[in-house]
Amino acid sequence: MNAFQGVQVNAGAIYTAFEFAAVFASAISGLIEARQRKLDAVGTFVVAFLTAFGGGTLRDVLLDRRPFYWVAHEWMVWAVFALALAAPPVLRFGSALVSARALIVFDAIGLGIFSAAGTQLAVAMGMPPFTSVMMGVITAVCGGLLRDILCNEIPMILRDSRPYATCAFVGNWLLLGLLALDVAGSAAVALAAIVIFVLRMLTLRLNVVLPR
Repeated sequence: MNAFQGVQVNAGAIYTAFEFAAVFASAISGLIEARQRKLDAVGTFVVAFLTAFGGGTLRDVLLDRRPFYWVAHEWMVWAVFALALAAPPVLRFGSALVSARALIVFDAIGLGIFSAAGTQLAVAMGMPPFTSVMMGVITAVCGGLLRDILCNEIPMILRDSRPYATCAFVGNWLLLGLLALDVAGSAAVALAAIVIFVLRMLTLRLNVVLPR
C-alpha cells in the first residue's frame, strides 16, 4: 500500500479556504496583467478566469476528477467575475511599478498554495509520490502559462531562468515528508505553501538563476 494513501481529502472549510486564497491571488495576478495590456472587460475576465482556474482544471482532467473544482464551487467563479468588474478602476490608479511588484507577489502566493494543495489532493486520491508532486506543479504553473499566452507573452516559466516551478517542486516534496510524519493535511499544506512562497521571493531577491 502506498505510504501516503491514508491521507483523506480535506473537503472542509480549511481546504476550501486554501483553494479560494489561491484562486484570489491568481485572479489578481491575471487582472494586473490584463490591465497592463489594456484589455476590455471581457478580456480581463477571461484572463483572470484562466489564471485562477486553468491549472486546477488541467489537474482535474489528468486525475479524472469530476466535477471540476470551480464547477463544484461556483461561487468562486462569481467571485472572480465580481473581481474582474471591480478591479480595473482600482488598478487604474496604481503605477506600473506597483503593478509589476504586485504581480510578482500575488503570483508567488498562488504558486505556493496551488502547488501544495494540488499535491495534497493527488496524494489523497492515491497517486504515487512523484506523480503527486508533478500534479502540484501543474496546478500551480499552468494558470500563469495560460495568462501569458493570452497576453501574447512568452510564458514566464520559459523565459525567466529564476526558479519558479523549481520552488514548487521542492516545496511539494516537503509536503510529502510532512504527510509521511503524520502532520495534519491542512497544516502540511499551509507550511509547504509558505515555504514555496518564501523560496520564490528569496530567489527573486537574491537574483538566483538556474544553469542554462
